[in-house]
Amino acid sequence: MNQLPLVSVVCLCHNHLSYLREAIRSVLTQSYPTVELIVVDDGSTDGSKEMIKAFIKNKNIQYIDIPSPIGNCAAFNLGFKKTKGDYIIDLAADDLLFPERILKGVNTFLNSNAGVTFCDVLNVDENGVELGTHFKRSHAGELQEAVPEGDVYIDLIKRYFISPPGMMMKREVLEKLNGYDESLSYEDFDFWIRSSREWTYAFTDEVLVQKKRVSGSLSQQQFRFKSRHQQTTLKVCQKIKELNESNEENSALRMRCLYEIKQCFKQGNWKLILGFFRLITKSN
Repeated sequence: MNQLPLVSVVCLCHNHLSYLREAIRSVLTQSYPTVELIVVDDGSTDGSKEMIKAFIKNKNIQYIDIPSPIGNCAAFNLGFKKTKGDYIIDLAADDLLFPERILKGVNTFLNSNAGVTFCDVLNVDENGVELGTHFKRSHAGELQEAVPEGDVYIDLIKRYFISPPGMMMKREVLEKLNGYDESLSYEDFDFWIRSSREWTYAFTDEVLVQKKRVSGSLSQQQFRFKSRHQQTTLKVCQKIKELNESNEENSALRMRCLYEIKQCFKQGNWKLILGFFRLITKSN
C-alpha cells in the first residue's frame, strides 16, 4: 500500500493570541492522518509566544520564534524551509481549517495535474458571525458562479478571484519560485501570477476553510488610505509585463492597471499612478 502524501501546514502568527489556539487545534483535528505543523511567531507582543510554547509542549509541533517582526513573506519562507510535505498550506493564525480540508485538498491534487488547488472559504467577523462564502452559493450550498480552473494566468491578472486561505500548493511550485518574494509587503497576488505562468490550478468545490475578517489584519490594511500594499501591487504588475507573451495578456494587464489607478485615487497613493500609466503604454 502506497504511503499517503505528507501535508505541511505553516501557521503564521503575529499578535493573534485570541485566535491562535483554535487555529492550531483545527490542524491537529484533521481527518487526514499525515500532517505536520510548523508554527511561526513573527515578533508577537501580545502573549502569543508564551501561549504557543505552553500549548505545543509534548506535542509533535515545530516552532519558530522570530524575536522582532520580519513580515509575512519572510516569516513564511522560514517556516517553509522546515517543511517536508508534498503539499503546503499557508495558514494565518486567525483563520482555521475545517476537519475535511486537507483530505479533500489532497484528493483534488491526486485527481488533477495542478500545481495549486483552492477551495471555497467561509468569511466570519471577529465575533464569529458568518458573513457568507467567498464564492456565491445558493441557500442549499450549491455553487452559483463559474470558477476559473486550469490555465488561470489571464484570469488572475484581471481580478482577484481566489481567497488566499483556501490555497494548497505543491512543494515543487514553492521550491521553483524560491518561496514568497520577501521584497513585497503581501504575497498572494505575486504568488498567483508567478505560479500560474507555469502551473495549472484546480478548484475543490467545497467550503473547507474559515477566514476571520479582523481589523488591522494584512488583508484589511490593503484597503486603507495610503496603503503601502499598492506599491507591491505595482511591482507585481511590472512582473506581469515581463512575463506576458500575447496581446490578450497585455490587454488583461491594461485592465488591471486601470483598476489599480482608480484604487490609487481612492487611497491617496497618487505618486503610484504614473507607474501604472507607464505600464499601460508599454503594453499597447
